[in-house]
Amino acid sequence: MTSVAAFNQHIRSELDGIRAAGLFKGERIIATPQGALVKLADGRELINLCANNYLGLSSHPKVIEAAHEALRTHGYGLSSVRFICGTQDIHKELEQRLAAFLGTEDTILYAAAFDANGGLFEPLLGEDDAVISDALNHASIIDGIRLCKARRFRYAHNDMADLEAQLKAADAAGARFKLVFTDGAFSMDGTIAQLDKIRALCDQYGALLGVDECHATGFLGPRGRGTHEHRGVFGKIDIITGTLGKALGGASGGFTTGKKEVIELLRQRSRPYLFSNTVMPAIVGGSLAVLDLLEASTELRDKLADNTAWFRQAITAAGFEIKPGEHPIVPIMIGDAVKAQQLSQRILELGLYAVGFFFPVVPKGQARIRVQMSAVHDRHHLEKAVAAFTQAGKELGLIGAGQ
Repeated sequence: MTSVAAFNQHIRSELDGIRAAGLFKGERIIATPQGALVKLADGRELINLCANNYLGLSSHPKVIEAAHEALRTHGYGLSSVRFICGTQDIHKELEQRLAAFLGTEDTILYAAAFDANGGLFEPLLGEDDAVISDALNHASIIDGIRLCKARRFRYAHNDMADLEAQLKAADAAGARFKLVFTDGAFSMDGTIAQLDKIRALCDQYGALLGVDECHATGFLGPRGRGTHEHRGVFGKIDIITGTLGKALGGASGGFTTGKKEVIELLRQRSRPYLFSNTVMPAIVGGSLAVLDLLEASTELRDKLADNTAWFRQAITAAGFEIKPGEHPIVPIMIGDAVKAQQLSQRILELGLYAVGFFFPVVPKGQARIRVQMSAVHDRHHLEKAVAAFTQAGKELGLIGAGQ
């Protein structure tokens, strides 16, 4: 067997193993915009419970109109990176608007939020420095940290005692600069980081604090500014990374925001920024319209909060175990990966779109259905969702017949 044939056989065996373990991730094809309802390519209409469309803005008419206008006035794409000929006036406008919205000095846009984290650590930190990271941080943070030469410390998820121990360990190792980095809201659990306590520890031990706000910007906090507003430390975070691809319109693109000197150094040395095409003008125009909507009213984030509170109470009353909290990410814990896939398939048949998550996305034995609330959901959507979960749960023996 040639080396190429052997490689291809190895890949097939790997895929066969994933399928046999019940861990294969398929793709369902939808043929409509995101909304409370979506249609699959086969014509079935489903209640959509697994998009990151927290505020329902991915198909909002004002956002779409603004994207069309930017497409008309600024073109389809820039065919360039930013420092060559890829910076338009609207890119600079969006960067300043994001900085003002998040309480920082300047912002840099990236083609994807993964790139914002991937390009953050290596330009800022060297081998004399230390990064102290939450154990459940997003894969993009983990990969970004791997690319830099700083020493790596990890603290148990959301554990302030262990964080302090790691700060002490970094000091004992002689770290020049220390950066604590955490998700603001954790995508698989819905945990909201204790940024007030983390900020206090960082101040005590002379550390910088960085936060990934992908699952927070736009809806956490009284004005939707994010986890730092929710925890009372607005304007006190050194570095924030985030996305335009979730609550802020749902398209693509990411950003890093913070002190102007930090952002300027990223413009000079951050490789995903230097070697990736500019964010397309239509996304920039739509994102500016999103900020207009969020700065004018808290109506959408208020409805999202109401939907979240109602669903969390109702699904618990139905007999399911969920991760506690107040975030619109509601993990319905199943445990077994195969059972999670069976539940996902059965609720699909009952008119719900929500998928199972299992290893390696979450730890072994902690498979779940991750449900995500949106401001676009009305109460009747959520009532139907709870009824379908209840029926499917009883049929599969996941909750008691008497529930």
